[in-house]
Amino acid sequence: MSGFGVQVRDLTVRYGSTTALDAVSFDIQPGAITGLLGRNGSGKTTALSVLAAFLRKTSGTVLVDGEEPWENPRVMSGTGLVRESGDVIAERRISETLRMVADRRPAYDPTLAEKLLDMFELDPTTRPYKLSRGKKSAFGVVVGIASRTPLTLLDEVHLGMDAPSRYAFYDVLLQDWLDHPRTIVLSSHLINEIERLLERVLVLDRGSVLVQSDADSLRASGMTVTGASADVEAFVADRDVVARQRLGSTAQATVVGARPDDERLARESGLELGPVPLQDLFVHLTDPATEAAR
Repeated sequence: MSGFGVQVRDLTVRYGSTTALDAVSFDIQPGAITGLLGRNGSGKTTALSVLAAFLRKTSGTVLVDGEEPWENPRVMSGTGLVRESGDVIAERRISETLRMVADRRPAYDPTLAEKLLDMFELDPTTRPYKLSRGKKSAFGVVVGIASRTPLTLLDEVHLGMDAPSRYAFYDVLLQDWLDHPRTIVLSSHLINEIERLLERVLVLDRGSVLVQSDADSLRASGMTVTGASADVEAFVADRDVVARQRLGSTAQATVVGARPDDERLARESGLELGPVPLQDLFVHLTDPATEAAR
């Protein structure tokens, strides 16, 4: 399997009196697309910055492809972190930035970069400071995908883009990953949009690891129940309900926690069971009330 793997053990990062990450441990599997999820201030950007050697850790062990990334030329050349701003030189033409990327990223594909520039309607002679927020984000996407680094870290890179551009980004990212497997970590608040891409999920909450799981197992930890309102309410009466919807006499409830006889009980009550969107599970898991009940 292609791509760099990541092993993090007891990673702590402090900014003065603020602890951004508190002895966190997690793995990122090589060759997989992992969703890094968390509310604002959860430590996502800090974690990615440490992996990319943008930020020095306070303590703990961080291994990227088996080696410490800090001041490690081999690991750093194979790790690309792109944030929403694109981390490009604002006063230089797009074409100049891409030439610099080509010099530093061994797997960079200029043909793919040209294709993406056309897709997002970016003129290579333009200077990034003249671009709109959405176009700046699109240029960051171009850099992130075309670099094809063995560890590609995309930190909310698509937030400034409009919906058609975001969906074009998801499609081209997935297709290029299938054609050229590598490790991708995608940090996003738009969970409903990206969940189809994810094999693994890592959830940070206030500087700690809350969940580390494959996406299918996490989805299977809950279910939606749809049917007549009275029957739905009876089915979920003693369960952990994280969301409810109602339309006339029909209701849908989202619950966490499956039971062995769920399918039989649902069938007998004329109810339909379905999967839970990751967005609903994420909201539930990171709800302070949920944490207090643990």
